[in-house]
Amino acid sequence: QVQVVESGGGLVMVGGSLRLSCTASGIITSNSRMGWYRQAAGKQRELVADITSGGSTNYADSVKGRFTISRDNAKNTVYLQMNSLKPEDTAVYYCRLQISYSMYWGQGTQVTVSS
Repeated sequence: QVQVVESGGGLVMVGGSLRLSCTASGIITSNSRMGWYRQAAGKQRELVADITSGGSTNYADSVKGRFTISRDNAKNTVYLQMNSLKPEDTAVYYCRLQISYSMYWGQGTQVTVSS
């Protein structure tokens, strides 16, 4: 059974930084995509960034230049380094693991950016 667990959320001031981590466990194939999504209050869930097992990345325009996604395949772990945080980055951040056509979601971690 595949499980996905996030950590690293919290409260930070505008302009600050946070690092999120997500570890997947269970039967993980070498060909997978891991990513971060977020959902702000009253809004739809949106892609923040994702990364393939080969290291190809994809970012939302709103976070380009501020956020960096990376992964450690040996640990089945993906990281999201978030710098220059803005109030509009406030949301619940979810990790998603995609293996072929199967999707696995974490429980989410709250990120709050205070001014």
